[in-house]
Amino acid sequence: VQLVESGGGLVQPGGSLRLSCAASGFTFSRYVMNWYRQAPGNERELVASISGTGSSTNYADSVKGRFTISRDNAKNTVYLQMNSLKPEDTAVYYCNARSAYNKYNYWGQGTQVTVSS
Repeated sequence: VQLVESGGGLVQPGGSLRLSCAASGFTFSRYVMNWYRQAPGNERELVASISGTGSSTNYADSVKGRFTISRDNAKNTVYLQMNSLKPEDTAVYYCNARSAYNKYNYWGQGTQVTVSS
């Protein structure tokens, strides 16, 4: 099983980034996909979730209206479009795959997002 994140980097406040997470080694469409983030000194927090079909999404209040999660089951990839970025969005962003009843739970290695002028 592999989850490989990409797309992180340094961006100015108000800017945008698109994170990608390429999955392999499991039946991607059967898993809820999540993006988490962890800033230094903080606990890891759930940012956004998307159901296996992509029909249902959920967001943390702090990112609603600014971030959009999506998935392409043909490409085994989940995305996080981040707009209107703020310095408080600075964190390592992790891709997570979770099966029904939390039987299986996989993590990527994380990608750094830094929002700074």
